[in-house]
Amino acid sequence: MTTPAGRGRPRDGATDLAILRAGLELFIERGVEGTSIEQIAKKAGVGKPTIYRRWANKEELIAAAMETLIVDEAGWASQEAVDTESPYALVEAAIDRAAAAVTTVQYRALVARVFGSAVSHPQLMSTYWQRYILPRRKLAAALLARARELGTVADDVDVDVDVAIDMMVGAVTYRVLQPDPPDVDEMRRYLRAVYRQIGLLPP
Repeated sequence: MTTPAGRGRPRDGATDLAILRAGLELFIERGVEGTSIEQIAKKAGVGKPTIYRRWANKEELIAAAMETLIVDEAGWASQEAVDTESPYALVEAAIDRAAAAVTTVQYRALVARVFGSAVSHPQLMSTYWQRYILPRRKLAAALLARARELGTVADDVDVDVDVAIDMMVGAVTYRVLQPDPPDVDEMRRYLRAVYRQIGLLPP
């Protein structure tokens, strides 16, 4: 959900999307320092009050805008799916989505900007972590627990949940920031190898 709790619903979904796209493009192009609410409003063709009715500040807006690019990466995941579907099937669906999403130039540029902002703009990172990262880590932890329950990850396999999640996320980040990043097919092969090491795919 892109609208913070307590700030009301956007009156026009198209306007909401235009603002998010403008914020994302400016953030990727100029970083946090070079992006302002005024610039976002101008690029989106709206007034600043329209933006402030939806987001309290540019960090909150940019965090929401980042979701518009990478939401499909984890679009397969829901607690209901984790509770009822095969972990293998869910992971295969996740791999197909992720391989297509993270190999784009725009995604690589976004990751570089996010890492560059981690120290200089902790508010942005905090907002992004709370709204995007933590819910997805929770689902990933539930998926690992479900896999153990079904026996697809053996009980005697020493896999710390937080370490396993860091391995999965870190593997993607490391690969996409290389000078010669993988294409979709290579990323799909690489992700399958990563998930197989953790036990979320059959050997």
